[in-house]
Amino acid sequence: MLPKETYDLLVATFGEIVSDFTEGSGIKDPFCRVKPERLLEVMRTLRDHPALQFDFLESITAVDWPKSSEIQLVYHLFSYPLRHDFVLKVTLGREAPNVASLAALWDSADWLEREQYDLMGVVFAGHPDLRRLLLPEDWDGHPLRKDYRQPAEYRGMRTTRPSPLDLLPAFDAHNRAQQATTKGDEK
Repeated sequence: MLPKETYDLLVATFGEIVSDFTEGSGIKDPFCRVKPERLLEVMRTLRDHPALQFDFLESITAVDWPKSSEIQLVYHLFSYPLRHDFVLKVTLGREAPNVASLAALWDSADWLEREQYDLMGVVFAGHPDLRRLLLPEDWDGHPLRKDYRQPAEYRGMRTTRPSPLDLLPAFDAHNRAQQATTKGDEK
């Protein structure tokens, strides 16, 4: 089924809950938008409808839009039986991004949602084990947000190291001195 046909089926089923179908072009996938309060219901239909059968949640990514105070979730679905794909986007408020968990529908949602919780601060209501995935539980902030500022240290350890480029002048001087010594030995 083509993405536009999938979109049309969703509109026929859900009305204005699903909107803004955008055709793909070049590297951009075709997608539509879904209102967050009905996401779980729309996703269940995408998984269970015989003409759709999206049995695989490929990825969940998030985009931070600080100027409009929004976080946008992007869901990529694939149907192995029918060999087609579809993309949905959900827009959430940036101050308290919260949406239903899809972990009950797809096992892959478990870790995909934990990643977005950890790095972007999106809360997935009903998730069976929503906790940080990559960072320690007591880490402050969400590193993929555009306004994130990394702390200078964590538990007494520095969180940054000098840039190797900053070490080049010292390295260069050391090499020149060594070359001069080697040339002097050759004479």
